[in-house]
Formats: sequence, structure tokens, C-alpha cells
Amino acid sequence: MLRRCAPGSPGPRPMVRALPPSASALRQRLRQCAERIPEAEAVLDLLEKCPEHQKKGGFPVIVFEGLDATGKTTVTQAVKDTLNGVLLRSPPACISQWRTIFDNESTPIKRAFYAAGNYILASEIAKASTQAPVIIDRYWHSTAAYTIATETSGKVQDLPPAQDEVYQWPEDLLKPDLVLLLTVDPDERVRRLQHRGLQKTKEEAELEANSLFRQRVEESYRRMVNPACQEVDASPSKEEVLKTVLQLIKKHCA
Repeated sequence: MLRRCAPGSPGPRPMVRALPPSASALRQRLRQCAERIPEAEAVLDLLEKCPEHQKKGGFPVIVFEGLDATGKTTVTQAVKDTLNGVLLRSPPACISQWRTIFDNESTPIKRAFYAAGNYILASEIAKASTQAPVIIDRYWHSTAAYTIATETSGKVQDLPPAQDEVYQWPEDLLKPDLVLLLTVDPDERVRRLQHRGLQKTKEEAELEANSLFRQRVEESYRRMVNPACQEVDASPSKEEVLKTVLQLIKKHCA
């Protein structure tokens, strides 16, 4: 059970889980809003077509996680080119056009959309990994880390304890071989964001305005297990970061 401490409260209190723990729970939540939101029905249809307990092929599956402006786009493209791999993103292209719709819905529905995207993406990973290495720009850990950070108020100390089940990978979701968490200094990240000049998402605006939220997201990433995130300092040059990443891939996926 996910818990948090309310300001001034004597101890932790139960909090309703915002992240469905399985594909069946996702389908149930999407059915509840399908009549009101036609796009939820469309996501549900795609989810229903995905076989349960997907298994990956013989090629490695490598996930890149991290906050915006930590270099994920640059690094994933470089790794894909170096390994002659396939690059996939979450949410997958087949549902990404509906992000704005679900971003404006209540938190449970929004989280169900992003979680469903991971299960739909797993079907693509299973197929692609029979042909080539698969590089993924965000997967389950992003969905979980942002959910935990949003549903927990206060400081890092108020997050669920490190061994809490909320940090566990879903048993029915295809696992990657390696998860790399790209990190940069907060000031450098802000500089990169300003240089990009792109419109901020709601969560990115929250990251910029609320340092405690950013700290909760990053610490949530670090507490993920089964698989855990391997942290990579993405502050150096693109060439240096790529070299470090390729060494880790060779070490863990050889």
C-alpha cells in the first residue's frame, strides 16, 4: 500500500493506489470510463489484442529513463544507430495522439492511460526483439516514478520506504535486460530546457517550480527494483556519455 505523511500528522496513513498493478486492473479501470471517453475504448481495444505475459526475443532490450532534458533523445538515437537497433517510445505511437485528452482527465484515468501504454508497448518490444536490439525511451519506471512522486506530498523522507511493493516491476509486464537512468545537475537541466524552448508539459512545469517534486521523482527512480535503474551521469559530452552507456550495455547484456 502506498503511504504518505500529511503535514502535521503523527504518522503514515493509507493512500489509494493510483497505479493499476496489472493489465487486468487496467482494463477494469478503462472500462469504467469508456462510455464517457471514446478514446478509452480505443485504448482498451488495443490492450485486449495484446497477448498476456509477453516474452522478449533473443536480442537485448535496453530502457532509458530520466527527467526531461537529461539527454534521452540524443542518447537513445545514438545507441540505436551504434547497435543497428530498433527505437521505441512510451506511450507508443498508436496511442500517443490521445495524450492531451488523458492528461486533462482525473489522475486515476490518466495513470491508467500511461500504464496501458506500457503493456501495448510490450507487444511491440516482444516482436522487435526477435530481429534486433531494442532501445526504449521510457517504460514502466517513468509511469511509476511520476505516480509515486505525485501521490506523495512533502520531502523525499515521506516517500514509501525503499522496500515497498510500489517499486516492484509488474509480474505480468515484459521486463527489459537493462534500465539506464540518465541524470544531470539541476541547473544544467534547466539550462538545457531553456535552450530547447519547447512548451512545457504540466509535470515538467511542476519539476521546474517544485524542487521537492523533482527530488521525489528522482529518488523514486533510484528505489525501483526488479529491475533496478543503473544511474548514468549525462553531464559530460555526448561522446563520453555514449561510451559509458555502451560499456554498461556490454557488461549487462553480453
